[in-house]
Formats: sequence, C-alpha cells, structure tokens
Amino acid sequence: MVDPLRFNRALEVSRPRGAHRIEAFSPKLGRRLTLFSHAAFRLWLCIESDPSILVFCERHGFAQLGEKWRLADFWVRYADHEELVVRMEAEDPDAQGGACTQDCIDSQLKIRMMSAAELAAAHIWTSNWERMLPCIVSTRRVCSKNLLDEIARFVSQPKQLSTIEWEFSAGDPSLARGAVFTLLHAGRLGAPQLRTEALSWLTVFVPNQGAC
Repeated sequence: MVDPLRFNRALEVSRPRGAHRIEAFSPKLGRRLTLFSHAAFRLWLCIESDPSILVFCERHGFAQLGEKWRLADFWVRYADHEELVVRMEAEDPDAQGGACTQDCIDSQLKIRMMSAAELAAAHIWTSNWERMLPCIVSTRRVCSKNLLDEIARFVSQPKQLSTIEWEFSAGDPSLARGAVFTLLHAGRLGAPQLRTEALSWLTVFVPNQGAC
C-alpha cells in the first residue's frame, strides 16, 4: 500500500523574482502552505475543494516533461491512485491539457497538465471556495460532529443556505454556515450551483448520495 504521507513537505525554494507570495491554510492538510502566483493559488483551490483527493503536497519534487525538468505544482493522492499536477502557462506551447505518463524524480506517476484555460473555466468555483474556506478554517475547532450530522440529515432534500442557517442558527449564523461548508468540503453535501453562480443565501445544497 502506498504511504499517503510520503510527500508531506514542499521543497525549500526561493520566491521567484517579482512573484507574489500567497499564504493559505489547508483544512485538508491541517497546515499552512506558500504559493508564488495567483494561478497556483487557483489550482490549489481546485485541489482543496475536491473531496476525492485525500491528501496532497505542493512542490514536492521535479517531473520530466520531454527534455525538461519541471518543479511539479502538486502531488495528489486519490483512494486508488496518485498523480502529479503541473500547471502550464498560456504562452507555453506544450500547454495542451490532458494526461500523460512521464518519468518523475520520485516514481512513475501520471502527470496531469492543467492549462490556463482550465483554470479560467473554474473561476466561479474557485472564487466561491476562496470565500468559503476562511469560514471552514475559523469554525473547524467548534463544529461538532453532532452538528455536522444533524445538518447532513436535515439536507435530505435540496435546501437553500438561508433555510439551513435559519434552522440551526441561534443568533450568529457563522457556525451553521461553517458546518455546511465543511460538509461540502468533505463531500457529504453537494452544491452544483457554485460552479456557475456566486455563493449567496439562495445557494442550494443537496445531499451527496455517494457519501458515507
């Protein structure tokens, strides 16, 4: 069995000259991470919000792409396989998207190319997660399992966020809101609207029939 934590720390690299420095906290990993571009930040939001990804690590090592070695943006692990995610800039002629298998400094892993166009297409989704993750982080120590289970049972049929907050809020709705977003993050609830519309009180959350 593959050790899910064999890549658990990013390589120590200097911030590229002129690059941004973005600090974020990952609920999935329970630690902070540092990213050096808005595109890398958007890619992290895609990974963090995917409940099928069990664990990941940013900049864990190098992958060989053709004749070049490239610092991989992320290593990700699913229940049944691993892969590397390499972000390809729009001006890069090799930015074709799709998946291929190349030699990696760590092992033979599938490499998924993420093009700028794919990240742009996910902009609404990642923008919504940029708003939801701080709420998850700020309430993660006070969201009890009992509250999470009660809300999951309550959303046995599609419910608007405002309806859930009204049912479970006692004055301050932030705890109920954090619980809803935590359930979405864990894959116990779904919210297809968030891929095409901005998060609001009218956002509908639905039960995830595949969640245990």
